[in-house]
Amino acid sequence: MKVPFLELKPTYDALRVELDAAYHRVMDSGWYLFGSEMAAFESEYAAAIDVGHCIAVANGLEAMQLALLAAGIGPGDEVIVPSNTYIATWLAVSQVGATLVPCEPDDETMNLDPVRVASHLTSRTRCILPVHLYGQTANVPALRALADPRNILVLEDAAQSHGATCGPRQSGALGHIAGVSFYPSKNLGAFGDAGAVTTSDDALAEKVRTLRNYGSKVRYHHEVRGINSRLSELQCAFLRSKLPHLEAWNQVRKRLAARYLEGLAGVGDLRLPVTAQGMDPVWHLFVVRTRRRDALRQFLSEHEIASQIHYPIPPHLSGAYRDAGWKAGDFPLAEHMAQQVLSLPIGPHLSESCVDYTIDTIRRFFAGGR
Repeated sequence: MKVPFLELKPTYDALRVELDAAYHRVMDSGWYLFGSEMAAFESEYAAAIDVGHCIAVANGLEAMQLALLAAGIGPGDEVIVPSNTYIATWLAVSQVGATLVPCEPDDETMNLDPVRVASHLTSRTRCILPVHLYGQTANVPALRALADPRNILVLEDAAQSHGATCGPRQSGALGHIAGVSFYPSKNLGAFGDAGAVTTSDDALAEKVRTLRNYGSKVRYHHEVRGINSRLSELQCAFLRSKLPHLEAWNQVRKRLAARYLEGLAGVGDLRLPVTAQGMDPVWHLFVVRTRRRDALRQFLSEHEIASQIHYPIPPHLSGAYRDAGWKAGDFPLAEHMAQQVLSLPIGPHLSESCVDYTIDTIRRFFAGGR
C-alpha cells in the first residue's frame, strides 16, 4: 500500500463545482483586488472564529509582521518567541527590527511554556508570540495572565490551528491579535499563498488595514510607511468555498489522530502527542518522537509510507541567524525535539486503512528491534 503524506488535489475533486463557480464569479466580475469577495471572506472568517475583524493579507509571515507593526513594536523592544517553531515566526520579529527572546517549550505539548515565559520577562518585553504548534493551541489564558497586567501584546501565530479551541474560544481569538496562514497545506488552505490578521481591537485592525496597502486609506494618500500585502479576489473566493467544510475536515483529522493514539500506545520508545487539559486540537500534523527517528523514517519509506520532519533545524541554528551568536546547546529542548520529531500522514482525505497500515508498519519496526 502506498500512503501519501498529504494530498491536496482531492479537495478540488470534492469541491470542483463550488470552486469552479468561485473562479468564474471573480473572472466575470472583472475586479481582482479589494472587491466583494475579500469583504465577504473577511466577514465570514471573523464570524466563524468570533472576532471583530479579519483583515486578509498576502501570507502568514506578513500577517504577523503587520500585527507587530500595527502595535508599534520595533527596535529596542523584546518579543518572546518559542525556540522550536518554523522560522517564519522569528522572521516576522526580525523584519520589524525587534529583539528576539527565544523561550523553551513545554516538553509534553511542545508549545510555549508560560512558566518559562515568566522568567524571560523584562522591562523591554513588548510582546509574547505563542505558536499553536501542529494544531493545538498554546496556553494563551496563562500567557495573558502574565501579559495583560504589564501591557504586553499577545500575538498568536495561528498558522497551523484553524478551528482549534482553548476552552470556549477559537484559535485566532485568544490573544490581542493573531496572524493566520492559508498556505495550501493548512487545514484551511488557499490555492497559493494567503493569510489574514484577526483581532477584536478596532484600533489595531484599522492600522493593519492601512499598513497592508502601502500605508494608505485613500488612494495616493500615504499616512505611514506600509507594505503591499493584498490578498487577491480569487484566493478569497476559493477560501469562501472551503470555509464551510473546515469543521467536517477537522473532524476527520480528529478521528484519524484518535486511531493513531490508540494503535501506537505503548509502542517502543515512541512518544505520542499530548493534548493539554481544556484544549481541542485540529491535528494539522500528527507528530511523534523517537530516538530512532531516522531509522523509522527510512523503514516507513521502504514500505511506501511518506513522512516529514517539522522542523529539522531550530531557528537559532539556521544560517539566517548565524550572526546572532547562538550556538548548539543554547536551547537544548528545541534541539532535542528537532532530532526526534517525525510527522506521520494525516489529512481529511486519508483513509483509515492507510492509517492502520502505517500503525502496523511502525509496530513491526519496533518489534523487530530496528
